[in-house]
Amino acid sequence: MEDNKIAVGLDIGTTKIVAMIGKYNEYDKLEILGLGKSKSLGVHRGVVNNITQTIQSIQQAVQDAETSSGMKISDVIVGIAGQHIRSLQHSDYITRKDSDIVIDELDIENLCNQVHKLVMLPGEEIIHVLPQDFKVDGQNEITEPIGMYGGRLEANFHVVVGQVTSIRNIGRCIKSSGLTLSGITLEPLASANAVLGIEEKEAGVALIDIGGGTTDLAIFKDGIIRHTAVIPFGGNVITEDIKEGCSIIEKQAELLKIKFGSAWPGENKDNEIVSIPGLRGREPKEITLKNLSKIIHARVIEIVEQVYLEIKNYGHEDQKKKLIAGIVLTGGGAQLKHLKQLVEYITGMDTRVGFPNEHMAGDSDSEVTSPMYATAVGLVLNGLENTKINEVQEEEINEELESLTNEEIPAPKRKGFFDKWVENLKDFLDNAE
Repeated sequence: MEDNKIAVGLDIGTTKIVAMIGKYNEYDKLEILGLGKSKSLGVHRGVVNNITQTIQSIQQAVQDAETSSGMKISDVIVGIAGQHIRSLQHSDYITRKDSDIVIDELDIENLCNQVHKLVMLPGEEIIHVLPQDFKVDGQNEITEPIGMYGGRLEANFHVVVGQVTSIRNIGRCIKSSGLTLSGITLEPLASANAVLGIEEKEAGVALIDIGGGTTDLAIFKDGIIRHTAVIPFGGNVITEDIKEGCSIIEKQAELLKIKFGSAWPGENKDNEIVSIPGLRGREPKEITLKNLSKIIHARVIEIVEQVYLEIKNYGHEDQKKKLIAGIVLTGGGAQLKHLKQLVEYITGMDTRVGFPNEHMAGDSDSEVTSPMYATAVGLVLNGLENTKINEVQEEEINEELESLTNEEIPAPKRKGFFDKWVENLKDFLDNAE
């Protein structure tokens, strides 16, 4: 197996860091070759706040993945989330010099580059510029303007913005762990890749990824990403509440949540009790499951209502923007019992729990298809797609070179803005040594 056909996704989360190695099998389905995970110690709400600990955790996860796959990992695709991410809608246009020539990729690149010049708040940087739909000479709703004639090319963009320092810190951790950064992707976009079907994205769907420190939201309609948001609450605040409410230590609170937790208090009888051993010979504590689920219920409602507010901000109540496929829940927090019912009750939208098996080989290990690995799977898919695109472009260039005489050498294929952006980040890190 050639090494360039594999991709490695590194999901730097608040509770865990996952390194996942994957490749496409002969049926173009994703096959996971190795998986490593470690407890994430230096990350708070999706943002690195302790470089040394994060580097150790990354190295641990990568080592596990290498051991389980028997491969050496050199470059990784990383997901970025965190409370500093925000997104905005923006429209922009360019006037073309010659409207007798058809619109090509270069025009679209010029238009996107113009969006990159937007003035952001101090310390912010544009991460993604995603064109949504185009207008050519006032003609609306064009999804693919390449090959058309026109003088004025306009587009609506979905622009994702993040904090420069947070992004650089992640780059720094990767570099210091002895790895190369081959790409950065917004985590909700990666998770969406892994769990959503094409029909859902067409019909309109909200993907809610409930992680340890943050809850990510990505909204799709007509197959295009329409809205993204990161809410700075996740499974950790639920554990925190149980810890405070029951006066127990965090480890016990986490276990209670996973084993007995439910988002719907009506499910538990009054006499269901769990006994928790006391610390160092103290008396054991008795906790009723009803109280436990009341604590969880209160916090989950808060998280879901915040997400629902974002869905409303996108305009879900407008008939044209209605999300017909409803909500898909993923991430570790999606495994909470009766969460689906609670989300349906609060939002009135159809809800399902999303497992990242959309593009996976049929015989994949059930552990890997757990919702908590959605982001990692999405990052691997992303990495494999990039390799594919690069290969196709290289082949095209080689074919062109062979078919051309010496006088006409083709212009190199354009790079995505994202590739350029990652290159800039790499340069910055190299210079910062």
